[in-house]
Amino acid sequence: MYQIRIVLFSLLIINYFNYSLVAQTKTFSKNEITKLTNQASRYLKEANFEKSLEISKIALQKSITANDFSSTTISYNTIAANYAEIAQFDKAIFFYNKAMLYATKLSNDTLKNKINNNLGNIYCFEKKQYLKGIKYYENTLKYSEKIADSNQIFMTKLNIAWAYFDVGHFEKGYPNLEFINTHNEKFGNESNVAAVNMLNGMYFAHQDNNKKATSFFLNAIKDGKQSNQKSDLSFAHLEYSKFLWKKGDYKEAYVNLSKYNEITEELYNNEKLEKANIAGINIQLEEYKREIDKFENEKEAQLQIVEKSKTIVVLFTVISFVLLLLLYTLFKNNNFRKKSNAQLSKTNEALIFAKEKAEEASVLKSQFVSTISHELRTPLYGVVGITNMLLDEHKELSNSPHLNSLKFSARYLLSLVNDILQINKIEDNRIVLENLTFNISDEINMVKNSLSFLAKNNNNTIAVKIDAAIPEYLIGDKLRLSQIIMNLVSNALKFTRNGKVTIDVSLEKMSGKSYFIAFKIEDNGIGIAAEDQEKIFEKFVQVGRKETDYQGTGLGLSIVKQLLGLFNSTISLQSTLNQGTVFKFVIPFEYNPQKTIEIINNIQVDITAPQTINVLVVEDNHINQLVTKKTIEKNNYKCSVVDNGYAALEILDKEFFDIILMDINMPLINGFETTRKIRLKGIVTPIVALTAFDKSEITEEALSCGINDIIIKPFDSAKLFKIITILIATN
Repeated sequence: MYQIRIVLFSLLIINYFNYSLVAQTKTFSKNEITKLTNQASRYLKEANFEKSLEISKIALQKSITANDFSSTTISYNTIAANYAEIAQFDKAIFFYNKAMLYATKLSNDTLKNKINNNLGNIYCFEKKQYLKGIKYYENTLKYSEKIADSNQIFMTKLNIAWAYFDVGHFEKGYPNLEFINTHNEKFGNESNVAAVNMLNGMYFAHQDNNKKATSFFLNAIKDGKQSNQKSDLSFAHLEYSKFLWKKGDYKEAYVNLSKYNEITEELYNNEKLEKANIAGINIQLEEYKREIDKFENEKEAQLQIVEKSKTIVVLFTVISFVLLLLLYTLFKNNNFRKKSNAQLSKTNEALIFAKEKAEEASVLKSQFVSTISHELRTPLYGVVGITNMLLDEHKELSNSPHLNSLKFSARYLLSLVNDILQINKIEDNRIVLENLTFNISDEINMVKNSLSFLAKNNNNTIAVKIDAAIPEYLIGDKLRLSQIIMNLVSNALKFTRNGKVTIDVSLEKMSGKSYFIAFKIEDNGIGIAAEDQEKIFEKFVQVGRKETDYQGTGLGLSIVKQLLGLFNSTISLQSTLNQGTVFKFVIPFEYNPQKTIEIINNIQVDITAPQTINVLVVEDNHINQLVTKKTIEKNNYKCSVVDNGYAALEILDKEFFDIILMDINMPLINGFETTRKIRLKGIVTPIVALTAFDKSEITEEALSCGINDIIIKPFDSAKLFKIITILIATN
């Protein structure tokens, strides 16, 4: 404790001497500095760069001395703008970055907005680094929206459209031009009317609409002259010249190019630029001098500290002695720690190695599950599809026990594959709950109808009780809820014969917009022994198979438990042997009538289909080709089939299709790359991926390459036709 007091006392003495070195600094009033910054801005608008730079230099010196970050930011921004106007863009970027450095110390989003916009202008239109420039424009939009500056949003979108048009990316720039045209009457003014007309002229020139392009270019030139916006006027002549040259009107193209050069020379005459350069050099010298003065001040302060430190040498001698004692103690402790750390390091290395092996095994497991699921789904698609075809084409076989057994076995195998994939996705944290509007009664009855075949096999009945107090529409993840109820009811039906399974849904309580819905699944089957009740929610565990072979993987209840965990809910169990079992759980859903109406309105689509729909199927598996084609033609659609992506590209050059059904895993060229090539051709036909891959594994790449939707094989034909109808209607 005594040693600590000595150290604290010494630090207090050092701080006292440092405090004595603080010098008083002359300050300037805010009004005085603001007057200078405003004057510099006026000279900049008048293109008097020399005067603007001189005044900015004085304002900068005074604002730095006064520690006024806001005025310092404005001064640096004005200096940078001067350099940008005299085409010294590297210096402009340097001073804009200086301005940004001080702006980050402020909460003034307007200044940050302006600086980002100026940097975007330089990088896009002067440095030709369009991606970097557009990034600054996006920052500008963010700040403009934050401060609700609609005029700046209008100008920034104008600049983004201009940047994209400059590099020929008209399809990327057009949404911004569309925004500008829509809001031009409200936010446009005489300072940008010439630019707006010029951009429209550029767009219609690209579209080969010469009449509209000519009209917009001539209006841009007329407006540029009337508003005295010489910079925009010069660019209007330049772009009109390019357009005329492309048309073959070389004489008029030359005239407009000459006018562009004439206006540019008028804006930037050599004498004005030379004076501005001299003023700019003075500012740079001041900046360098400021850094040198800072270094000298620090050096002088250090020398003063050295002088003052002589008075505390004795004190440090005493402290040094105490520190030596402490160091000796630390040395002994350090040796002991080194030995302990060496052992810990070995243990950590072993743990890290084990962790890496475990992670590698987890990745391999996920890859295996994904691969085996894909490989099983592909032939299952053929089995299920051909079975359905046989039932459709040969009505006399509808009561065939063999064909029905084949269909049931195929669907049963598919459910096993889906169970394994589902448990793997949950363990890898790849499931995120969705918020959709749904009707509980509809979902429960859908489960009941889906399991009617299984109920009939064991001579069971399914009863449904739904509390009338539950609202008609709730918001939540209806798919996961259906999976939970489906697994519990199917499990109850398998272990019940000549009995009854009841689905009871009631409103437990309300809290704000949350409605807590209680679910009870009850059966009068064989029941579960007390010693087995804790085991049944574990993976691959099956009980009660002593006398009767109850099919399944043992994953259903494990999936139920983990899905309920996503809802922050748990499941309870009550069971008595030979009397039956009851499962209970509670899930909160949102009840929000206004939000429900919005969600329903957002998904309302005109699904009126055209009389004739031409479908292209891209599939390499001949069995799957047959199944898909029969399914399509059954709905009175016209269908063409090709074996690979190259054949698809070839047929699309000759024939129009309303929809393309694309397999992903194909030889020569896969579905993703085929889609990219289709989109590069400018073909906007909707593309639906028909694949055996799990949807979550391919969604990101599918959307990025231009695929509109994904359907997993085997699929419900009604779902396929609904998606086709919606995509065609909205295309």
